[in-house]
Amino acid sequence: MSALILIVFMFAAVAAMPIAHALLVAAMAAAATSDKVPLDLLVQQMVAQVQSLPLIAIPFFMLTGSLMMGGKLGEALVGVLSALIGRYHGGPAQVGVLSSTLFGGVSGSAVADASAIGSLMIPWHKRLGYPAAFSAATLAAAATIDILIPPSIPMILFALSSNASIADLFVAGVLPGLLMCGGFMAACWWVGKRRNFPRDTTPFNATVFWRHMAYASPAVVLPVLIIIFLRFGIATPTEVAVLSTLYAGVVSAVIYRDLGWKRLNDAVVHAGLATGVVLLVIMASAAIGWLLTFDQMPQGIAHWVQQNVHAKWLVILMMNLMMLFLGMFIDLP
Repeated sequence: MSALILIVFMFAAVAAMPIAHALLVAAMAAAATSDKVPLDLLVQQMVAQVQSLPLIAIPFFMLTGSLMMGGKLGEALVGVLSALIGRYHGGPAQVGVLSSTLFGGVSGSAVADASAIGSLMIPWHKRLGYPAAFSAATLAAAATIDILIPPSIPMILFALSSNASIADLFVAGVLPGLLMCGGFMAACWWVGKRRNFPRDTTPFNATVFWRHMAYASPAVVLPVLIIIFLRFGIATPTEVAVLSTLYAGVVSAVIYRDLGWKRLNDAVVHAGLATGVVLLVIMASAAIGWLLTFDQMPQGIAHWVQQNVHAKWLVILMMNLMMLFLGMFIDLP
């Protein structure tokens, strides 16, 4: 049964089927071809995985990102960062990387980040004369930093599946996220200098700079507040998610002044649809995990590793290679 699950899943993934659907098709194929699988228990396992209070944090964090990203935040971030580093080698590309990192502290979603920042940065890069392929690749790579920057949706999912602390994961992700950001910016500087990419030569305007700074400040403060609230136990992750949504609503209505009923409705619908996709992936993954456990595949893998792999670094290498391979087919939120 385990072999059938893996084969069906791989074929579905290679065929570009959405990951949740690929997992469900694999689970259905295994359940349909085995008379030992109790279908009612399988459904119960799927539903049980989404009956968790911490999962409420996901739609609220996504709604926070939708509220703030739909306003003037992106333009303000680009304006501030361009004035600071746009004149250096690869400066516009570095602006994209740093904007994506800061945006990650608002949205928590790599896909939302790539969409929002890309719509702002790619036209600007093209006007400056940057190759479209380089711009797209840089922004797509920079969006993955959001997986580490709180409030990270993938970190919440990992914490729920491994019984880890969401607060500890958020705090632990900050330094690796900043290191990735610094490494990407250094690469942009090196490539920009080597290929002589154009820089942003717009004259510095203090009035425009400080106006953009005022618009961008609330978004920069948000991830810091999230870490403080979680680190010192002021609020639970779910409560922090709700508070961040209220914060985003107040900022959009009072500071940005662009939160109308239509944009609020669009933000709620977008957050709801995105959350539905995440929950469907969780339910499908629960079905696959339960079927593999029912077939005793994890025990078989653990026994094989104990018998044949004796170096700890080799186990870690195998896990990373597996995640790298699966990452070619599986999209994170």
